[in-house]
Amino acid sequence: MLAKDCVPLVEVTRGEIVESIHFGAFIVADSRGKIWASAGNPDLMTYPRSSMKPFQALPFVERGGVERFGLTDQELAIICASHSGTDLHKAVLEGMHAKIGISEADLACGVHWPSDAETRDALKAAGQEPTPFRHNCSGKHTGMLAHAVLRGLEKEDYLNPAHPVQVTIRETLAEMVGMDPAEMPLGRDGCSAPVYGIPLVKMARGVAQLADPQALAPGRAEACRRITRAMMAYPVMVAGPRQFDTDLMTAASGRLFCKGGAEGYQIIGVMPGVLGADSPGLGIAIKISDGDPNGRARESVSLTILQALGALDSTGLAALTGYGNQPVKNWRGFEVGEVRPAFNVSVKAQA
Repeated sequence: MLAKDCVPLVEVTRGEIVESIHFGAFIVADSRGKIWASAGNPDLMTYPRSSMKPFQALPFVERGGVERFGLTDQELAIICASHSGTDLHKAVLEGMHAKIGISEADLACGVHWPSDAETRDALKAAGQEPTPFRHNCSGKHTGMLAHAVLRGLEKEDYLNPAHPVQVTIRETLAEMVGMDPAEMPLGRDGCSAPVYGIPLVKMARGVAQLADPQALAPGRAEACRRITRAMMAYPVMVAGPRQFDTDLMTAASGRLFCKGGAEGYQIIGVMPGVLGADSPGLGIAIKISDGDPNGRARESVSLTILQALGALDSTGLAALTGYGNQPVKNWRGFEVGEVRPAFNVSVKAQA
């Protein structure tokens, strides 16, 4: 990523002065391949990080893994998750491992403290240490292990890019975004799973296909629908209480799904028919160049785009007033500035 790939997307003011600027790029594409709006370089090559998770789950679902292990939509949703490590998330994972016939020791994601503050404080107060089930990517890793068991493959090396599970994921992802697998740069994610570089425009089109898979083969189309339906039905599994992805999907009430990724990445899929009776599904891909460590830029850009598209009604927007474009307050509660968009969304009319 180069500086010239990005444009100002979000301003943070203090008094009359713009104190900070978040640069980045985004693109909105539909399931027919048309571009609806963009800013910055649409061909920006970057890693989607955890925004890839619904795609990483796709070949497992497509091969009948949900039926084989009797997984519920709640359990499918956590396979697509960056969850916050609550007791509910842990309990769902324990149930999945029992169904699949694997153990927590099989997880190779590592260990970190839950991002949910209440859970983290409770563990510390009880003198307990976190285990792999509390890791935000443990659902994805459970899905990868289930994929291996489904196909009778070795579990021990399931994160090796040459492992058949990872090869299948890479090939499926490439098909969804319209790339040759060999053209996708390989990286290693924070949880040690393979992650692949994808131009922003291709990711947006892939997300649009996930939202509106009618042009795909029947088996893949049904797998896409199962994944997005599960995410929208159980948004608390995808992130957790007081998390943007969870609260956005809850407020949208089946109109969209979303998944954030590390270093300022965000995808949003708007379902077909949301913008009108015959409107196609849309895919939105956003990258914030500074990594957006507290998430405020992704939230601002996401809500600005969705409002411009008309994908969220007034009730949905009202439920999200704690996110995105909002006042900046100091420790005494005084309003000292604001977070605001630094761009205008020009939505191109679509035939």
